[in-house]
Amino acid sequence: MTELAKGSTIRRDAGLYGYERALIKRGLTPIAGVDEAGRGACAGPLVAAAVILDRPIPGLADSKLLSETRREVCFELIMENAIDVAVVSVAPADCDKWGLHRANIEALRRALARLSVRPAYALTDGFPVDGLGMPGLAMWKGDRVSASIAAASVIAKVTRDRAMVQLHDEYPAYDFATHKGYATPVHQAALRAHGPCAEHRHKYVNVRAAQEER
Repeated sequence: MTELAKGSTIRRDAGLYGYERALIKRGLTPIAGVDEAGRGACAGPLVAAAVILDRPIPGLADSKLLSETRREVCFELIMENAIDVAVVSVAPADCDKWGLHRANIEALRRALARLSVRPAYALTDGFPVDGLGMPGLAMWKGDRVSASIAAASVIAKVTRDRAMVQLHDEYPAYDFATHKGYATPVHQAALRAHGPCAEHRHKYVNVRAAQEER
């Protein structure tokens, strides 16, 4: 799952929808983009999303390049206009049990499998995902060059951020609503003061160190 469809070429100035246009020209449609959010966090779930688009989404970009307000707007536009959207959440305990890379691949695979419309081709951000029963392409920084992956990045990021805000209500001492589970100085200070909670990934070095200190 590492090559673009034979005969497809992408110009450097093709824009965010260039890969999708090339694949559609080859008759490979519908196309699903898949991405995840929360891989680098030490608390909260790992969330993966799969999205099938059939029209441009105004203002769409890699979720990391958008403000929180713009992400929310894009999220609603994608949900209203996409052919299909699927989301999978992997709990922190499962990230610990499986290891982060396996959890990541499993989340991407499950998100694709949950689509009610079967894709003819899959574009994944970063990692190839085997065993899908369809051709696909793993793209380095795919969320910046593929509209489908960018849409999936927005869905995954907003879904996860909303989950972390809800966890903040349950565990206010950690300020999850602000840092979303990433290892910021504020989060590190809370870990040292209170130790890890059930929503932390206990195999992470900083979380394990905080637990051992207590």
